[in-house]
Amino acid sequence: MNKSVKIIITALGAAVLLLGLGAWYAASTVDPVQLTKLLSSSVKTATGRDLKISGPVSLSFFPGISVSAERLSLSNASWASDPEMLTLKRIELDIKTLPLLSKRIEIGNVKLAGLDLLLQKNASGKANWDMSAETSNTAPVSSLDNSETTSVGDNLISMESVSIADARIQYRDPSGSISSYLIKRLSLSESGDKTAVSLNMQFQDQALDLSGKTGSVSRLLKHWDVSSTQLPLDLNLTMNDKSMTIKGEINKSPKTMPIVNLTLNAKAFDWPTTGSASNAAPQAVTGAKPAPVVRQAQKSQSKYLFSNESIPFDALPQAKGKIVISIAELALPKRKPIENLQTTLQLDGSVIDIPHLTFQIGKGSADLQINLSQLNTVNPILTARGVTKDFMLESLFARVDPSSKVSGGSMKLAFDVKSSGNSLHQLASNSNGKIQLSIKQAHMGTNFLNDAGDFVVTLLDSMNPMRKKTSETTLECAVAYLPINNGQINIAKTVGAETDRLNVVLAGSINLKTEAVNLTIDPQEKSGLTTGLDLAGLVKMGGTLSNPKAGINQAGVVNSAVSIGLGFLTGGASILAENARSMSSKSNPCRDALHPWSDIYPGAE
Repeated sequence: MNKSVKIIITALGAAVLLLGLGAWYAASTVDPVQLTKLLSSSVKTATGRDLKISGPVSLSFFPGISVSAERLSLSNASWASDPEMLTLKRIELDIKTLPLLSKRIEIGNVKLAGLDLLLQKNASGKANWDMSAETSNTAPVSSLDNSETTSVGDNLISMESVSIADARIQYRDPSGSISSYLIKRLSLSESGDKTAVSLNMQFQDQALDLSGKTGSVSRLLKHWDVSSTQLPLDLNLTMNDKSMTIKGEINKSPKTMPIVNLTLNAKAFDWPTTGSASNAAPQAVTGAKPAPVVRQAQKSQSKYLFSNESIPFDALPQAKGKIVISIAELALPKRKPIENLQTTLQLDGSVIDIPHLTFQIGKGSADLQINLSQLNTVNPILTARGVTKDFMLESLFARVDPSSKVSGGSMKLAFDVKSSGNSLHQLASNSNGKIQLSIKQAHMGTNFLNDAGDFVVTLLDSMNPMRKKTSETTLECAVAYLPINNGQINIAKTVGAETDRLNVVLAGSINLKTEAVNLTIDPQEKSGLTTGLDLAGLVKMGGTLSNPKAGINQAGVVNSAVSIGLGFLTGGASILAENARSMSSKSNPCRDALHPWSDIYPGAE
């Protein structure tokens, strides 16, 4: 027998001996009942929650060591709507043999099936996945248990592959509405310093696939706050048969924020739609356990037009670095697509700065600047300024309602606004700045105007109650200059419009804190004749943005009657020939309302 053969036989014998010793050690030291107790106590110590394993726990030693358990559940927060935050039909763990000889447990592969995870936030913003409070209130375990727990926790860090099948994740916001995510398949498989990623999931009836490679995910987790590590990314995200590449890297040094440098590129992509959640939870995919029905809480009717629901700013990950985005065509729901979207997100912890966001819609172009800061506080700060040019009403609303017959309508918008808050209502209430919008030469069908919302419809009816008798309105121009001071919009005849029949000027105020509306409307017929309904100064608008109300401006009635020497007719609601005085003086509402564009956004002229 030559020397090479002896070496081979010796090596194989050593390997068999080591495997036998590992199996013997596992069989003699690992008991399923004790393992269940150890896992439960470890989870209790780490999270403050109760882990229950209702099904059998089994061990297998051939061809390798594996542990499986069925019917697992993790208790929910005490205030949550459901008693269980997580349920799992089955879990399988493959344990590496050699580390057992050093009394270490390292996981090779993890398989999860039938995962059901319910995430929830209450009215005060507390999340059920935040387990810090439960952990701090948890009684300490014995020194022996603590030692065992620490050993397990320190060594459950090496996972060569993770696979999840038939998982459902639900998120219930403070209002009770539910968003559902159905994961048909998720696979993370490591080989050397690379991790292959494969994800197939469904969100709001949209199919989403993610595939590609990253650096070692287990290494990243293991060294997250221990030593410097890097995670390169080369992924492809597909939704509705349109793909986006995600390339770059994440760098992490001990005790510092991760540094993110990513580039997102797509020739065409769809903006995700977020349709209303269903009352019944979606059915699980074939092979998974039936999904229990979760009823959606009935939303209370908000008194505000701007929602008072919290915006999850705190869910934004805090990091440093930048994300460069380039999308040639971004499709929007019921809108024409945005073209040539170019922007860079600069990240600096609790600050997200977007120095330039540019895009086109048709012939129109936009150049915006957005800054979000203090994201780690209860009142994040938002600063937004920008200008849009050459947008067309016809182009913007062509896909909303093809029967609306909107044509023309060249638009220009400039704004410079700063605010703070964690909801749309708070942001509106605390806003300061100025906004100006102008529209030129548009033809709008009545049905389009009727679909514009209660506030707009009431305003149009107040400006011209006879408009419903015509099928089309010709807008020659409209200008709205809106200065905002601590949520108060004061309109000193800075909103004006000219149609083929009327000149209209608005004055008054809108309080964005209460959303109270107090406007006087001055419509004058260009002919100098009146219908007896749309008289100058006779109409006012009150109520709120969500519940507007039109009425009679009694002061305008009195002043108009005195000025032309006529008495009241029909209970003071109508004065004949009111607009006769407009024959001698021509008004220019658009010209008078317009402020220099450069006062709002430099270079907007």
